[in-house]
Amino acid sequence: MYLTGFADEASQDLAIQIRVTKALGWNAIESRGVWGRNIHDLEEDDFERACALLDEAGVHVNCFGSTIANWAKTVDDPFEITLAEVERAIPRMQRLGTKLIRIMSYARLPGEDQRPQERFARLREIQARFADAGLTPVHENCMNYGGLSWRHTLELVENVPGLKLVFDTGNPGITPDPEKSDGATQDPVEFYRNVREHVAYVHIKDARLQGAEEIYSYPGEGAGRIPEILGLLAADGYDGGISIEPHMASVFHNPDAGAASEEESIAIYETYGQRMMALLKDAGITPKLFAR
Repeated sequence: MYLTGFADEASQDLAIQIRVTKALGWNAIESRGVWGRNIHDLEEDDFERACALLDEAGVHVNCFGSTIANWAKTVDDPFEITLAEVERAIPRMQRLGTKLIRIMSYARLPGEDQRPQERFARLREIQARFADAGLTPVHENCMNYGGLSWRHTLELVENVPGLKLVFDTGNPGITPDPEKSDGATQDPVEFYRNVREHVAYVHIKDARLQGAEEIYSYPGEGAGRIPEILGLLAADGYDGGISIEPHMASVFHNPDAGAASEEESIAIYETYGQRMMALLKDAGITPKLFAR
C-alpha cells in the first residue's frame, strides 16, 4: 500500500500541498483543487506551472479527484458537460503519468425514479473513453446513485463493464440504508465486504451522524470502522492507494459548514496523516512510497 491524500484540504496553494505531503514523508497527492479550480479545469498556463512545481519537488499525482458525474450534477444536465470534463482530464493525466481518476454516478434525484438506465449509459461512455486512453476511472460511494447502498454500487459494476471502485470508509456511516426501515445508516464493513473484489483504491474518511448533522473526525474516531477495514484490506492482500480525505477543516459539498484558517487546515491534515500511519502500523501494515 502507499499513502496519499486530498492535499487541497490543507490549502488550495499547490506549493503548500507539496510541502505538507513531503512533511508526512509521502510522495503523492490525490489532486482535486489547485488555486481554486479543479485540476482538469485549470487554465493551460496554470496547469503547466503545477506540473513544473510537482516535477521539481518529486511529488506525483496518483489520482485525479475529478468532478466528473459528481453530486453537483444530475442526469438531467447535458451529457456534453461531462464529456468535456473527460476530454480535458485525459491529456492532463497522460502529461502527469496519472492512471486513476475518481468519478461518481450523478446526484440522487428526489423521489423513487433514479433513472438508472441513463446513468448506466453515461458511465459506460465515460468508462470507455478513459479505458481507450489506458486510464482507470474509479467510482466513489458518495452522494450519488452508487452511494445509495452496496447493492446500487454492484448494480453499477454489473451494468458498466470494467468499472472499478474507490471505497470511501466514511460515507456509509452517514448515509441511510434503504433496506432498513428504522432509518439506520449503512454499515461500512458490510459495504466493503460486498464490493471488495471490485475495489482498486481506498479513501479514508471518518464521520458519524449527530442528529441530522455530519460530524467529521480523525480516523478511528467515527462510524467508519477504519481499523476493521484496514485489517480486511491487509487480509485481502490489497496493495493499492490509501488516500486521506479529512473533511475536518472544510466540507467540499457543504459550503455552509464553514472552514478553518489555512494554518489550522495544515495542522489538521498533517495530524490526520500521522494518525493514519499509526493505524496502519497497528494493523501490521508498512506503507510504501507511490511508484508509477
